[in-house]
Amino acid sequence: MSTLLENLLNLVHTLQRGQLGAFKAISCKGQHSISFTLSRNQTVVVEYTHDKDTDMFQVGRSTESPIDFVVTDTISGSQNNDDAQITQSTISRFACRIVCDRNEPYTARIFAAGFDSSKNIFLGEKAAKWKNPDGHMDGLTTNGVLVMHPRGGFTEESQPGVWREISVCGDVYTLRETRSAQQRGKLVETETNVLQDGSLIDLCGATLLWRTADGLFHAPTQKHIEALRQEINAARPQCPVGLNTLAFPSINRKEVVEEKQPWAYLSCGHVHGYHNWGHRSDTEANERECPMCRTVGPYVPLWLGCEAGFYVDAGPPTHAFTPCGHVCSEKSAKYWSQIPLPHGTHAFHAACPFCATQLVGEQNCIKLIFQGPVD
Repeated sequence: MSTLLENLLNLVHTLQRGQLGAFKAISCKGQHSISFTLSRNQTVVVEYTHDKDTDMFQVGRSTESPIDFVVTDTISGSQNNDDAQITQSTISRFACRIVCDRNEPYTARIFAAGFDSSKNIFLGEKAAKWKNPDGHMDGLTTNGVLVMHPRGGFTEESQPGVWREISVCGDVYTLRETRSAQQRGKLVETETNVLQDGSLIDLCGATLLWRTADGLFHAPTQKHIEALRQEINAARPQCPVGLNTLAFPSINRKEVVEEKQPWAYLSCGHVHGYHNWGHRSDTEANERECPMCRTVGPYVPLWLGCEAGFYVDAGPPTHAFTPCGHVCSEKSAKYWSQIPLPHGTHAFHAACPFCATQLVGEQNCIKLIFQGPVD
């Protein structure tokens, strides 16, 4: 992929309708450019030049060659996106671009919008755009590219940051009133578009987690998650009623509920084996009364969260998200339970990182209560 940096000369062309020669900058196959349409008769074109010190990677819904990472809409609660159909995606075909330094410390910066197959970015007449005091043009994409940097890094001490919007030229702004509003937010001069370990990138339909090489080096691995699964199974947790031994299924069989799979009452956290009694009403088929404490609430199978990159620590799997039943460490569960993820055009809510189900309940997660073997 070609490396790019905005030409400091900020070359500007006024394009008059019907003058073919004026479109030279846009039609040149070797020239990257961004076109800001001001009116039907005027467009400002900013040319870009190659930069040997950076690499550019593009993210979007398009499957065309300029896109390095193709993303599709995240289906809430879906284990497999192939099972869900999207009638109309809100993710841009060329959503954003990430420019990474080739030299240490390998800084990565994010910009809204990506170059298409003709090496151009077009901001139409209705797109939010403006000229900055220093004279260079900037703008926002239709649904925007939002970024949140966690406070304290992506560690067990992490706290949620503040969601911001990134412009086409990489400046940071407060959020618009709604996702596609014409009026931009306020410029945040104290913040930058540099991605950090644990930064969240929202593309209005999918939220991406940015992990650095150093962050992943200190994070738990897939082998560690598997070792935790085997360790908890080796403790032989039992159903307190049926007294049968429970076991988390293999991560490779995460879509198949097995006979020994643990189930939990998510209002109290008591872990049982599967049983078909305790219903409180015919209308709420998933509402059960816990035989241990008589608490009424959702009764679901437990699944060990298998994406190691979502864990903020290497602690044992002791907490479950509600109402989906995905299990991870306490600090990981509490971190994601307080992260407001963008939803729709102006809403935010916490969601399970493993299946994107909207979280519910007082804490969005529950501590699990296992019973050990009686022998």
